[in-house]
Amino acid sequence: MDVKLYVGNLPFATTEDDLRTLFAQAGKVAAVDVVRDRDSGQSRGFAFVTMSTQGDAQKAISMFNAFSMKDRELKVSVANPREDRGGYVSRYGAFGSSGSSGPRPHRPRGGSRRH
Repeated sequence: MDVKLYVGNLPFATTEDDLRTLFAQAGKVAAVDVVRDRDSGQSRGFAFVTMSTQGDAQKAISMFNAFSMKDRELKVSVANPREDRGGYVSRYGAFGSSGSSGPRPHRPRGGSRRH
């Protein structure tokens, strides 16, 4: 059973290969994903490493949590499942799960005063 780990406080120059090599010391690494900024491609300073077994994941946590990498202390823990954060339901701006399926009607601003 694969276990996904959160790895935070990474040096920005860290690559997937760097993490794969490091975490392979704890066991079999199934996947590595360094999270990058959508626009610039720059690392955001955290990643997800998927270990093949629960035992390998626990070993990786004990070995690399508070591990110093290029003068930065890594934070390693089991990743929390991503929660549904709501957001836009349609491309027209409906929030949450209200299920709006079309554009909102135009409402003039400024009240009823006439100039």
